[in-house]
Amino acid sequence: MIDVDALQVRFQGIIRFLDERRRRLFAANEALALGHGGVTAVSAASGIARSTIYRGIAELQAGGDDLGERLRRSGGGRKSAVKRQPGLLPALQSLVEGAVRGDPESPLRWVSRSQRNIAAALRVQGFEVSQKLVGKMLRKLGFSCQANRKTSEGSQHPDRNAQFEHINVTVKAALAAGQPAISVDTKKKELVGNFKNGGKELRPKGDPEPVFVHDFEIKGQGKVAPYGVYDIGANEGWVNVGVDADTAEFAVESIRRWWQRLGKARYPDAKSLVITADCGGSNGARIHLWKRELQRFANETGLEVTVNHLPPGTSKWNRIEHRLFAYISQNWRGKPLVSHQVIVHLIAATTTDTGLTVTCDIDGSQYRRGIRISKAEMATINIERHTFHGEWNYTIRPNQQPP
Repeated sequence: MIDVDALQVRFQGIIRFLDERRRRLFAANEALALGHGGVTAVSAASGIARSTIYRGIAELQAGGDDLGERLRRSGGGRKSAVKRQPGLLPALQSLVEGAVRGDPESPLRWVSRSQRNIAAALRVQGFEVSQKLVGKMLRKLGFSCQANRKTSEGSQHPDRNAQFEHINVTVKAALAAGQPAISVDTKKKELVGNFKNGGKELRPKGDPEPVFVHDFEIKGQGKVAPYGVYDIGANEGWVNVGVDADTAEFAVESIRRWWQRLGKARYPDAKSLVITADCGGSNGARIHLWKRELQRFANETGLEVTVNHLPPGTSKWNRIEHRLFAYISQNWRGKPLVSHQVIVHLIAATTTDTGLTVTCDIDGSQYRRGIRISKAEMATINIERHTFHGEWNYTIRPNQQPP
């Protein structure tokens, strides 16, 4: 009598290591060894169908070479979902590509094109699909999950490149003459407090620094607006950390503090100052308050102030972004900006292998929003607009000799 239990134990020990064809041949060989009733016993012990075992016996008796390397006979096995449902693949392709093109009739036009949503939309059409199956079919069609990429800059001004060339010529001429040239901008406003800051820092494993789960402004601490001045010739940065509104008055005050703290000593014989700035923001080309405050700065210092604005939509090409702000962000990554003092220390500690140094201070002054400049005040500004795009390029000269 055949011991089916012992046979079952033997099969459990080996069968998981065998592929489909080798399992069939192994079961057939065991059945032949057992003799009469072997096929029935092996089928009961292994769970392999009797017909499969008989096919394995036929292969063994034929020498095992009739199928070559094939695991199944041609056309054997379960049909794929695409073959069982002929319209499935075209329906998936139409669904996804319609959403990508922006077809308003596509069910996925206004929802996330996740595999779960795609599978749900296909099931509504009567197909039997799972999220996993959708993923396999999408990969065959050449789709994958991708994030947005910042490549489109919108409409470009026809004189964009010419303006960049004009800025470069102006800056190089100033530096060659020993005159200061600076790049200015306001860095992104930051919350003050124990908030999450992007990036990672080395810490003991399993001991991340705890921070607030929310990003709500804390009364009494608020936000800071770091306004930067990058000295192009000296590779030196100045950051005026404002605690109030980011206005044109604050922007020019930041330049004034740079001049008093660093610029005057570095350029004692300076007669002019070149400023490169974005076309928008607190130092925008259309801001009347920006021009009035520059006039006051020129009157105080005796400097001729030449301003070159970057063309619209090109703020990321401003020198200060990749020569100063980028390194500040690297230096304070993963560190909560818990106080004004911490912010100042982190900014001032920023250095690079190319010799960048940064000076930083807190500006506790209050700056009023919504200041309107009258036509009479604008008329007092001693401004000369350049022949090439005077709205972007202009020089403001002192109205009087400085005391």
